[in-house]
Amino acid sequence: MNRFTSLDRRAFLAGTTALGVGALGVGALGGLAVPAGRALAATPKRGGALRVSIDQAVAKLNPLLVRVNPEYLVAELLYSSLTRLSVDMAAEPDLAESWMSSDDLSVWTFTLRPGLTFHDGSACTAADVVATFEAILDPATASPGRKNVGPIQSIAAKDDRTVVFTLTGPYADLPVTLAYTNAKVVPAAVIKGGLDRLANEAVGTGPFKLVSFEPERLVVVERNPAFYDKARPYLDRIEIVVHPDATSAGSALIAGDIDMMMSVSPTEFGRLGSASGVNVMRTPSGQFCNVNMACDQKPFDDVRVRQALALTVDRKAMVDFVTEGYGTPGNDSPLSSAYRFYSDQTLKQPDITKAKKLLADAGHADGLSVTLIASDRPAVRTQLAVALREMAKPAGFDIDVQTMPHATYLDQVWKKGAFYVGFYNMQPTADAIFSLLYTSDAAWNETRWNNSAFDKAVAGGRSTADEASRRVFYAEAQKLMHEEVPSIIPVFFDLLGAKRDYVEGYTLHPRGAVFRLDHASLGAGAPKRA
Repeated sequence: MNRFTSLDRRAFLAGTTALGVGALGVGALGGLAVPAGRALAATPKRGGALRVSIDQAVAKLNPLLVRVNPEYLVAELLYSSLTRLSVDMAAEPDLAESWMSSDDLSVWTFTLRPGLTFHDGSACTAADVVATFEAILDPATASPGRKNVGPIQSIAAKDDRTVVFTLTGPYADLPVTLAYTNAKVVPAAVIKGGLDRLANEAVGTGPFKLVSFEPERLVVVERNPAFYDKARPYLDRIEIVVHPDATSAGSALIAGDIDMMMSVSPTEFGRLGSASGVNVMRTPSGQFCNVNMACDQKPFDDVRVRQALALTVDRKAMVDFVTEGYGTPGNDSPLSSAYRFYSDQTLKQPDITKAKKLLADAGHADGLSVTLIASDRPAVRTQLAVALREMAKPAGFDIDVQTMPHATYLDQVWKKGAFYVGFYNMQPTADAIFSLLYTSDAAWNETRWNNSAFDKAVAGGRSTADEASRRVFYAEAQKLMHEEVPSIIPVFFDLLGAKRDYVEGYTLHPRGAVFRLDHASLGAGAPKRA
């Protein structure tokens, strides 16, 4: 069996993009055989219990419906996808051991590993994959993955181990998009019986099995002895503890009550970095907050209002204020320099005089009063909102910042509000982030910008394998966002985490929603927990 590692990204790009042929795995149509991964230098120690902290409740256990990082973490432990993301955003095998495409990238064939089983002992076959993706694509399921797993027209099981995806057109990124956070395979029998069963029960193929589920307090999982990789996971058990307060979570880590914080606030990073026995982690990312403006409602249906507000932002100062310096300026496009098709544009500078004129031209010469909503999770949303309020005052904006509990925000504001602060992880591809948030048919079309020229540019980028053409299309998409400002994206966050020094084999993933804890292990000095 071929294994993919971070070394395989170049082969992947060459096989699926530059050459215009899809091939991952031996025998691909017109493509490349992917080299086997390197052997590990040393075998990680097996056993032990890892205790990690998360900053909010795991409200959703059904993997097709998860929405936030703690839920993504639990879903990844309990379920598997056809592919998964390496740390450099390349697709590598998960349930699928190999895949190949037709020459025109419109038909993809995935071969499953032999002998796969769900946690209840039933076999995992191509029929389960078909049922899962049909459920994800069914609007009645309301899965966030519906618009994010690629332009799938149909899925068919050729035999028990072979799944064929027929797409609506050429699409080079399918192996990557099938690693989407919601694209976890569940049994066809469970889907037939009703997905409500997965609200409190887990029936996956993942590296761990569910032991207990207390959404507001604690989730416990244990090693799955039937996992397809007999060497992994290395840990016997993982305890996921809800610590909403960043300071108390940091104190628990320093005291050794927990072993790892999945995310660390910028204000805590320095304290943890100076603590004995604690290793801090930092990696650049495309994670960002965006100030969403409803482009179908007054006053934000006037592009001049949006442009005026964007010109009040001091982006370099925003990095210092919101991220404590652990980030980079944003330029109102969701693509940071970490993305493959990032297009560099002159960074917007604050121009209060021009902002005032634009606001006056839009009919608000006496100023504009608006209410900006921010969830309390993560706290940087409110910090960004307050910074924007102060920066925008001189131009005539009177912004009332209102913070609310995250659960209330999700229920009452997210995808419904006219002016609010969003928070998003980096996606594996340019198409993925554009199609998640900004195309007219986006899964989470928060701004309702609905720009046909933007839609055309994104569609052009996804439907060709020619590298130069894709770069042109995605550059045009970024230019349109930069000019018309459906949302303000003033800063990208570095990802911050922390762990005790005996935690091995774990690094932060730039995607932000990928964790790979099946690779983690405990070394010398780790506490022994019953």
